[in-house]
Amino acid sequence: MAKRDYYEVLGVSRGATEEEIKKAYRKMALKYHPDRNQGDKAAEEKFKEASEAYEALSDREKRAAYDRFGHAAFSNAGRGAPGGGFHDPMDIFQQFFGGAGGFSFGDLFGGAGGESREHVQSGNDLRYDLRITFKEACFGVEKEVAIRRHEACGECKGSGAAAGSSTTRCAQCGGRGQVGMSRGFFMVSQTCPRCRGSGQVIERPCRACRGAGLQEKTAQIKIRVPGGVENGMRLRSSNNGDHGPRGGPPGDLYVVLHVDEHEIFTRDGEDIACEIPITFAMASLGGEMEVPTLEGTTRVKVPAGTQSGTGFRLRGRGAKALDGASFGDLHVRVHVEVPHRLNHDQRRKLEEFAKACGEDAYPRRRAFLDRVRRMF
Repeated sequence: MAKRDYYEVLGVSRGATEEEIKKAYRKMALKYHPDRNQGDKAAEEKFKEASEAYEALSDREKRAAYDRFGHAAFSNAGRGAPGGGFHDPMDIFQQFFGGAGGFSFGDLFGGAGGESREHVQSGNDLRYDLRITFKEACFGVEKEVAIRRHEACGECKGSGAAAGSSTTRCAQCGGRGQVGMSRGFFMVSQTCPRCRGSGQVIERPCRACRGAGLQEKTAQIKIRVPGGVENGMRLRSSNNGDHGPRGGPPGDLYVVLHVDEHEIFTRDGEDIACEIPITFAMASLGGEMEVPTLEGTTRVKVPAGTQSGTGFRLRGRGAKALDGASFGDLHVRVHVEVPHRLNHDQRRKLEEFAKACGEDAYPRRRAFLDRVRRMF
């Protein structure tokens, strides 16, 4: 579909002044802005069309090229005229309206018709680093921690005003917490410099908190750590952060967990694992080995002829699932330990044992040697 004439889009004549073009664009941009017409594709297209027309006609060189060549001035075939693509319509809009970004559509005229609004500021969120043991991470634990946070001033009860004094509505912003700043022929609202956005002014500040309404205090907080947590996880303790100024809601306390390593166990999700050395005699003859768990020790049967690296699984002896509905398993892997030092008598008896066994006692070794021989 052919593009409409830019002057027609803005509803101005070809001899329109820069001020008339600005005024026309301002009217159309505000009328068809996406924030005012959410979900309206037709309005969105008109907003883009108006922004493109304004970008072309607000620049003297581009306007002169458009007057001479029309839309071809901005195509690759523009015969040397200023070309290139157009900018994002939202960028043009923000540049026109004071353009640093950070304001909403309603900010352009200072919000809802200049009505007074109560500004309630929430308290800051806090962080606490909590170190727990491997077992506590697996099964859960309740800890009591001491944190420093801002709470309501005991002298002024959080109002920030000295005894006998009170707070009044800020005369500069009328209690809105925002003031309008003129930028040409439009207004942008900003935080009131007198009341700093609270909308209230204290006649005589409290001496204890200097008008802040808050004092730093130590609080004892109980933290419930569920079973199944892992190193680096973060827990949120709602409403246990800094209290908000002048009765504002408190922030949250975020507890970052640091889990100590265990000297025996490692962990993979809900499952835990350990390695246990067993003697050559136990591996050969079988027997019972003592296995550590997070709740004590238990005994596990070792079949005769157990090989090094064999694994055993103890169901339900692992970590608790985060949802608390189940437990993982304990995986035990055995390693056959060969004696390092033998005395003369032990060595002689072992040689006799090896000779008595022959190759038939080691089927896996014999099969491997057979494969090697077949290679050559």
